[in-house]
Amino acid sequence: MLGSLAGMTQINSVSNAADLPANPTPYVPPPPEGPKREIVALGFADPFRWLARGAQDLWAAKGIALFYGVCFWAMAMLLQAVFYRLPEYTMSIASGCLLVGPFLAMGLYEVSRRRERGEKPDIVYSLTCWDSHIGSMAMLVLVLIVLELLWGRASLVVFAVFFNTGMPSTAGVLQAVFSPENWEFVAVYMVVGGVFAGLVFATSVVSIPMILDRDTDAISASITSLQVFFNNLPVLLLWGALISVLVLVALMPWGLGLLLIGPWLGHATWHAYRGAVRWEA
Repeated sequence: MLGSLAGMTQINSVSNAADLPANPTPYVPPPPEGPKREIVALGFADPFRWLARGAQDLWAAKGIALFYGVCFWAMAMLLQAVFYRLPEYTMSIASGCLLVGPFLAMGLYEVSRRRERGEKPDIVYSLTCWDSHIGSMAMLVLVLIVLELLWGRASLVVFAVFFNTGMPSTAGVLQAVFSPENWEFVAVYMVVGGVFAGLVFATSVVSIPMILDRDTDAISASITSLQVFFNNLPVLLLWGALISVLVLVALMPWGLGLLLIGPWLGHATWHAYRGAVRWEA
């Protein structure tokens, strides 16, 4: 009896050993989670605080700010010249500016980031800071260009509806915009433009600084940017309005205000990201 039990035990042991894989896969623990982010609840005083800190960065790196200001001014003058002389190429030039602009802005974010860390700003680092984020930046810029092209197409549809005799010339466009008789066109055009402008702003308000700071992918950065926008909608609308007013002021006369206001808004945008998104240490 005891011999039978021992034999059965030996058979079961051999059977169980045969069921085991020849080379069992070692246990690999899951990778640790990255730092968690928190969308901060903002107040109406925050945009003015961002502008104040941006002004400090601009003053601390005046030479670098002037370089980027000249770049922004040159882009605006090129776009204006094409609009007045070759309006059919305006959208192409605007797409080119939208391609270059985020990379210039990232250089300003790098200056603010280095000052925040107690490091000396350097124009070489600011011009090359994007090279390690080229994949994410390319994807984000592609998304922005697609939105801009859709915006342009929607604008053409609005023009076609209200000007069924054909597309007006550059002078005709300006006359249509400033004519009280065309208030319906102006209202519809502003609504359509406002929707696309708001979408572009919501997608990019903190996405590029986040890519620079955390080397995240474009999708995660855009989603975070949208969350910041919709979680703090009144404050971000104020921030967008301040940016719009400052840009309009910068464009008059001859766009010379961009030499100062362009870099200022770039530095302030970095502080907007730092104020709106908080990371665990």
